[in-house]
Amino acid sequence: MLEDRTPTTGYDGHYLHLGAWAFRHLVANRPIRHVDVGGQIGWVACLSAITEVLFIDVRPFTGSVENLESRSGDLVALPFPDREVGSLSCLHVAEHVGLGRYGDALDPLGSRKAIAELARVLAVGGRLYFAVPVGRPRVIFNAHRIHDPESIVRWMSEAGLRLEQFSAVDDEGRFAAEATPADYRSQRYACGMFVFRR
Repeated sequence: MLEDRTPTTGYDGHYLHLGAWAFRHLVANRPIRHVDVGGQIGWVACLSAITEVLFIDVRPFTGSVENLESRSGDLVALPFPDREVGSLSCLHVAEHVGLGRYGDALDPLGSRKAIAELARVLAVGGRLYFAVPVGRPRVIFNAHRIHDPESIVRWMSEAGLRLEQFSAVDDEGRFAAEATPADYRSQRYACGMFVFRR
């Protein structure tokens, strides 16, 4: 192990700020139960310390953590009736749907279908915590898509959800707690963090 002797702790700006942003929102709102779709398991396990968590992923978690249940599921076919989930997160996941990276079928509308499905299951008055890479739209095959942040707001609005709050991490890794989607349209690979309500 020759490369661990670094002067500072390394981090990925998207995931560092994303986890803290989502956790702060959930601590403030204290849902009785929260559903996370495809998030990082370490973050989901930490979340289970403050609320009951159901983790849905195409690759279910097989470990055991108190207050955390895991189920196999697909982001474009979630295992819930319409408008059942009051607190829902999908963080840095929807940009992968339809690119085949995780064994899923190729689908150029993967992200839009994921958004429609998340909106379908969100309850009246519920909150969706959603994050994807934002900036100049393009596909980095087969890794992920980068979306225009205003397109995300428009697609969610078409699915019946309204934007309540937007935060972002820019190309330099700087976090802005209160931001405007339009200001991140020209970024190369920023992270948009959206709170939507039905």
